[in-house]
Amino acid sequence: MQIHGARVLLTGASGGIGHTLAHTLARHGAKLVLTGRRTDALQALADALPSASSHQVLAADLGERSGLEKLVAEAGDVQILVANAALPSSGDVLEYTAEQIDRSLDVNLRAPVLLARLLAPRMVEARQGHLAMIGSISGRVASPGSSLYNAAKFGLRGFTLGLRQDLHGSGVGVSLVQPGFVRDAGMFADTGATPPRGTGTVTPQRVADQTVRAIERNLAEVNVAPLGLRIGSAVGGLFPTLADTVQRRGADPATLHQIADAQRHKR
Repeated sequence: MQIHGARVLLTGASGGIGHTLAHTLARHGAKLVLTGRRTDALQALADALPSASSHQVLAADLGERSGLEKLVAEAGDVQILVANAALPSSGDVLEYTAEQIDRSLDVNLRAPVLLARLLAPRMVEARQGHLAMIGSISGRVASPGSSLYNAAKFGLRGFTLGLRQDLHGSGVGVSLVQPGFVRDAGMFADTGATPPRGTGTVTPQRVADQTVRAIERNLAEVNVAPLGLRIGSAVGGLFPTLADTVQRRGADPATLHQIADAQRHKR
């Protein structure tokens, strides 16, 4: 799928990796529809992008179920979806209320599924389009302190790869981009916690560049992480008991608590 000249709906644009995705897609000639909860932050981002006048800002809370159809209607003729918005959902699930669980799953899983459902028919009719889901290595192997986040990202991986098969031959591509630990944005930048020793990190720009590559080449799954983490997540997915043992030995309870406490307000 050619990005230059395409209208791209980017969710979660105003923070973290979304900021870098917006700049990278704009440099590739995309006409962006930027969504997030804060209009002021979105507008500031749009004004800073190349060809600022070609981009649109739409405030949307993906945790509000009734707003997704409105978002799609206002976004217009979208050729590419980059579903990037996510809630961290860290910590022990026993500490979550039912409402917090619903919100986590709504933003991290239901919203990208429904956006794909709403946008794909027009793409299929035009025989052109791409649906790019930003998942996580947490969708390949589970880890302590992340059961709710794992649930959504495992589900997103299954949906994306299944949808790709359903849309084969339609002219619509489907890709899953799964970052590992990201420095300068996301969980560790937000909380001040230190990544697990020996895992390595990637930059937001690396994630954005690989997203562009996935769209342009219609790649099924791109895991954006150092080689060791990619291998470890693949092995962990095949042997969950082994992964469970390794994860428990390597996890630092103090770090897990630090992350959960720092992100508690986002539930």
